[in-house]
Amino acid sequence: MRGRRIWFARNRLGCISSRLGGKTEIWVKLALSSCGAVISLALLSDPALAQPSASPSSTSSSSPVERGIDLAGKRHCQEALPLLNEFTPRVSDKQLKYRAQMAIARCAMKQKDGKVTVDVLMALRHDYPEDPEVLYLTTQVFLEIAETASQDLVRIAPKSYQVLELEAETLESQNKWEEAAAIYRKILEENPKLPDIHFQLGRVVLAQPETLATTEEARKEFEQELAIDPTNASVEFWLGEIARRDGHWDEAVPHFTAAANLDPALAEAFLALGMTFNSAGRFPDAILSLERYTKIRPEDPAGHYQLAMAYARTGRKDDSVREMTLQQQLSEKKQAPTASSGNAEPH
Repeated sequence: MRGRRIWFARNRLGCISSRLGGKTEIWVKLALSSCGAVISLALLSDPALAQPSASPSSTSSSSPVERGIDLAGKRHCQEALPLLNEFTPRVSDKQLKYRAQMAIARCAMKQKDGKVTVDVLMALRHDYPEDPEVLYLTTQVFLEIAETASQDLVRIAPKSYQVLELEAETLESQNKWEEAAAIYRKILEENPKLPDIHFQLGRVVLAQPETLATTEEARKEFEQELAIDPTNASVEFWLGEIARRDGHWDEAVPHFTAAANLDPALAEAFLALGMTFNSAGRFPDAILSLERYTKIRPEDPAGHYQLAMAYARTGRKDDSVREMTLQQQLSEKKQAPTASSGNAEPH
């Protein structure tokens, strides 16, 4: 819930595991092993590296850009890049420019020029946001950048708390909550005021089977994190969520309110606040939060359901019927692909 961020972690059970989700949110967890070499080898042996056939609309094969693409396809990147870098910006043909930019990205990656690689990939993502090859190459590039950085970290600062964080995050990816918690506690023994660690420990504790003891431990960790970083919206949210689950509405409301104020993009805070108001019988207050949530996340049936309840309890029957209809339509839409595949899984 910390927004846009990339997590790198050591994973002894496999080369790379990744989870992509959210807006532009990417979470990557990868091994501190020889994966980087594997990725590079895979890219260099990829048939997609070969020069694609020129389209009828492309310029003559004798053009500098075409020569550069041809050289890149033959792995002669040292000769290809000067041509491509100089002449690609002048190309007006979209397909030719696409091929040239892809060639630049692959050659720059081969030569480990991270800045050029990332710059051209961002341009491709802007111009071709749904192109499978662009998306695939972007994934591979950032995985290799992550792998290289994580290896450098272990080599340069093997005893740093950052290396321990990588190890803890990998254990989280394997659902080894107790082992991950032990590492976070070890970090805090040496760095008790380090931001974000109490929060991560609280999350890991909550991920374990719920008991009164684990809930109380998580709450204390979140409170300690808030003392270190009063601007942490995620901490405020989870303190509110613990109170809401326990039915302590008056305690939950200020935490959710603070979370929403600290991070207006944290849509879940508005939903949780509206649900809390509904549970407390404060329906007019719930409407304000839930209307905000349904504007941010109009595709979520839960928001429309809660808003329909609040409208119904305040005498706004037509609005309630409208929201309930939307809720049913969205629920059916979500269930349709699942029903057709015959493999229902909770979201």
